[in-house]
Amino acid sequence: MHRRIRLPFFLLFLLFTVSCSLLNGPQQLVIPTPPGGTPFASIAQSGPLITDPEGNVIEAVNPDLRTLLDQVSRQNLVGYVQTLQGFNTRNTFSVSDQEGLGIGAARRWIFNEFIRVGNGRLLVEVDEFPVNQNGVVYNQQNIVATLQGTGAHPGVIVLAAHYDSRATDPYSGSSFAPGANDNGSGVAALLEAARVLSSREWSQTIQFVAFAGEEQNRLGSIHFVTDRMLVGWRFDAMVSTDIVGGRPGIPQSVRVFSPGPDGSPPRQLARYFQYVGNMYMPLFPYELIDAEDRQGRYSDHVSFLQAGIPALRMTESQEDPSRQHNSSDTAEWIDYDYLRQVTQLNIAVLGNAAGAPAQPVAPALTPMAEPGAYILTWIPEGTAAGYAISFRPVGSPTYPLFRYVNVSEAGNVAITGLDPTLQYAVSIAGLDGNGRIGLFSTEALTP
Repeated sequence: MHRRIRLPFFLLFLLFTVSCSLLNGPQQLVIPTPPGGTPFASIAQSGPLITDPEGNVIEAVNPDLRTLLDQVSRQNLVGYVQTLQGFNTRNTFSVSDQEGLGIGAARRWIFNEFIRVGNGRLLVEVDEFPVNQNGVVYNQQNIVATLQGTGAHPGVIVLAAHYDSRATDPYSGSSFAPGANDNGSGVAALLEAARVLSSREWSQTIQFVAFAGEEQNRLGSIHFVTDRMLVGWRFDAMVSTDIVGGRPGIPQSVRVFSPGPDGSPPRQLARYFQYVGNMYMPLFPYELIDAEDRQGRYSDHVSFLQAGIPALRMTESQEDPSRQHNSSDTAEWIDYDYLRQVTQLNIAVLGNAAGAPAQPVAPALTPMAEPGAYILTWIPEGTAAGYAISFRPVGSPTYPLFRYVNVSEAGNVAITGLDPTLQYAVSIAGLDGNGRIGLFSTEALTP
């Protein structure tokens, strides 16, 4: 009788590895010995361990995306702001059944404009919700334009701006409330981004949303997020453009509000926004502010943050409070060259996030016996040409120099030579081979 001998998995793996080494000739055999067990099962599933890869697929300015930025029209932005001001008021409690006047006329125009600029690729819908004011119900509508991605990833990237306006009295539906900068500028940037981005197909789905009811404590965005989260939508990122018209003489930069802590998803999104923005628009930087918004103020991104969705608010570098929420917020005070740069920045970021491989899951992270060395294990995405790996020292506001790995070697990577005295936040992002870099995964902390 023959008895079957069962070898432990560790010995089986070791024999297999040594056999491969002998068959392939002399080479260095690296067997990691992390505390608390071994990652051999992950290694066997993800392919051979690659130590300190030197991938040649990296991020760079994508020529076609650069062409799209040049297509942003200053003339269109001027026309959009002037048209929105021409409705006299877009107050939540203004008339909804007159042509050319009030919030109803404004939302119908936005709806039709999305259709006009969408190159047949935008699915435009209304998202209705009621606002009850002293027993009177005002039916409101968010306008949602969806640019469907060609990939299988279920996540959605949202670019949004609120289109309602208000005068000094927030409940007055008849007072002149032009809202050119707050927030005709944001809607203009939204429409122009939709026009430009709709000229191409993208891997990830982008939604352009014009929210109503923002001036009444974000009623429109609260409804939108709640309704979609209840039916299982996944949002990868949200950017709110609110008061982005600028004016002559202010610093040529923007402020981005994104709350911490250091490793929070909103802060991760802000770092990505900054990194991509600096690649495409180095002369139009932004100041990252560790807060949800200005003191006592808000925008629609807060509704997403409260639902656990990475979101940020972009606004001009210096505001003029004397021209907010009153009749002096008119179109002639806006710097349309500044607004054009804001629009280009949004297109650059969305063009990377939606055009590159989808946001990956954070890699499994295992320390090796050698100090300052770690194994990263993940499942490579089918459309990725490579990956950027970030070992960001905890507390650093920006990304360090990346390590790169081509997709043929990705999934089971050892990184050595890091400072063993530092704690790192580790994340990965997919690269498409044409310079575009996708959203980074959430971060995993080294011990």
